[in-house]
Amino acid sequence: MNLFDYKTLKLESAGEHVLVARLNRPEVRNALDTQMARELCELWTRLAEQPGEIRCAVLTGAGERAFCAGADLKERDGMSDADWRAQHEVLERSFAALAECPLPVIAAVNGDAYGGGLEIALCCDFVYAVREARFAQSEVRLGIMPGGMGTQNLPRAVGERRAKELTLSARPFSAEEAASWGLVNRVCERAALIDETLACAGAIAANAPLAVRQAKKSIHYGLQMDLLTGYRFEIEAYNRLVGTDDRLEGVRAFNEKRKPVFRGR
Repeated sequence: MNLFDYKTLKLESAGEHVLVARLNRPEVRNALDTQMARELCELWTRLAEQPGEIRCAVLTGAGERAFCAGADLKERDGMSDADWRAQHEVLERSFAALAECPLPVIAAVNGDAYGGGLEIALCCDFVYAVREARFAQSEVRLGIMPGGMGTQNLPRAVGERRAKELTLSARPFSAEEAASWGLVNRVCERAALIDETLACAGAIAANAPLAVRQAKKSIHYGLQMDLLTGYRFEIEAYNRLVGTDDRLEGVRAFNEKRKPVFRGR
């Protein structure tokens, strides 16, 4: 995958198989505007269609103040109802593209994640965060409600009752609280955040890429089904791997007591 230039995103490689994407509007705490939403949608779509050698992505924010402060309200100031809905459609597509991305995406939350910023993190597969990070599903304070899968992903992460408390009160909460509820997987010291996230991303990228994608898909969609239907979906995903070169290589390497060389085939 070629690392094309974006106006609001900064892309860099971290080894052969890991991509780091930074939300790059630090002057406005990486607020999500229309341009960023379009570029995020394009990025996740490109990773789905033509990942090349990329097997895992890390999403973080530029600077130390914020991962993402939410939607850019200055851009929205004075919008007509029709313009607001049209702009929100662009944001919706970016959230959906991230949630549907077949490659694992880890959020490295380097600062505050409010409103749409929290929703971006929740659309990732899991979250590492700095100890200083604060989170909030804060939309009701503005006369709106979460519109980036927040009412769906937050209860899946922390449970229905806690999600109602957090969404309806709009109260901020800490990284430690988020970790204790299951929203954040690991709380990191600031200097270690990217290194620890990249270590995990590297471990994922070292595994068979087709197997990783199928396992992600099975977890993601299986949780939306009853147990036995989810299990049947799992077996369909499993059987897609039986005829792959990577399955043959994995078993052969195990028996030859060597590290496998996976090709994504």
